[in-house]
Amino acid sequence: MITAETSGPIRIGFLYNHEELHQIAHTAPIISRLQAAAPHISVEVLTSSDNQTDAVMTHLDPQMKPPVIRAMAAGRLVKAAEKAIGGIVPLGRIGGLAANRDLLGSYDALVVPETTTTLLKTRFGMERPRLIFCPHGAGDRSISVSPDIAHFDYVLLPGEKTRERMLAGGVIREADHAVVGYPKFDAPHLAARMSFFDNDRPTVLYNPHFDPLLSSWHDFGLQVLDYFAGQDTYNLIFAPHVMLFQRRILASVEHRKIRFRQEIPSRYRALEHIRIDTGSDRSVDMSYTRNSDLYIGDVSSQIYEFLQHPRPAIFLNSHGARWHDDPSYAFWHFGQVIEGVNQLPEALQRAFPLGEELRSRQVAAFEQTFSIEPGRPSASRAAEAITAYLAREWPARFSQGADAAIKAQA
Repeated sequence: MITAETSGPIRIGFLYNHEELHQIAHTAPIISRLQAAAPHISVEVLTSSDNQTDAVMTHLDPQMKPPVIRAMAAGRLVKAAEKAIGGIVPLGRIGGLAANRDLLGSYDALVVPETTTTLLKTRFGMERPRLIFCPHGAGDRSISVSPDIAHFDYVLLPGEKTRERMLAGGVIREADHAVVGYPKFDAPHLAARMSFFDNDRPTVLYNPHFDPLLSSWHDFGLQVLDYFAGQDTYNLIFAPHVMLFQRRILASVEHRKIRFRQEIPSRYRALEHIRIDTGSDRSVDMSYTRNSDLYIGDVSSQIYEFLQHPRPAIFLNSHGARWHDDPSYAFWHFGQVIEGVNQLPEALQRAFPLGEELRSRQVAAFEQTFSIEPGRPSASRAAEAITAYLAREWPARFSQGADAAIKAQA
């Protein structure tokens, strides 16, 4: 019997099922490149909100015919339940997968930037589509080698560091992955050089994560804001991970910990030398990591985007981590680590200028983390890897589609 899987053009979807926008730039730059590399493949986009659709559109090549963009069913009851319980469990994402099983199952493959999609296999028992994973970040936390990754059929990786760690952890297979670089760096409209303050002070970025165990915000955050509010040497941009202020209750399945969100007192918002951004486009498009002079954080993978240009960094160990020999804290070796905000003034004084040893560590870490090839965009490399994977999995359909495309152009 001839089925959709054994005949017709190969269909691939770029899926955006997360409630926020911070994952889009990690895969959206690939879309137009894939269309150009394999015009005989049907490339479509699936979004769960108008904001996601708008964000995807900013990454598409305006010279090319845009892909079909499909709006997924909302799964409203599940999203309402998620809101009612304070966002402890991502029921909206899970409900989006459940509500759109028929649509998602109509694709040969899906490209996704997060692991919830593996529930299509593990929870819903779907053999189709094949799942292609492109991680949204290149950090060192243990979640970067989550066992869920093993359920993906193919994985696109930013560099050798991630590749070696995933292989060692047994979550990828030798034949089913490719190192392609970091497509987010390809987006030309992201992170133009700009100034956020009307003075010449050094600008510090404070970028805490949302994890209820690992984030410095819960125990140190207000102390950090207090310190910068009361001094006149530095500007401060407070731009945490976008998920920190999207939920009333922050939960970690990995660490089995729950914390209530701590709000920001209004007194900090009126200060001219402090900018507070809890979730705008600027907080996800590298505007702050590229336009700050010093980074303060804890476990966010945004530190690696900051290290594209070596600069001082300070890490807040608010949870008593024994970090020196732990690969999940490898990036803490690229700056100073302090155990309390009382150590911050001295750490700031020591930070400038950046010492040669730290600079060398940062440069080496960036090169190990991101496979960047001048003149060859990461999104193009990702498109080539996806094309090769699809040709391997469906050789007859791939060849038939290519032949048909050539005849159509003749």
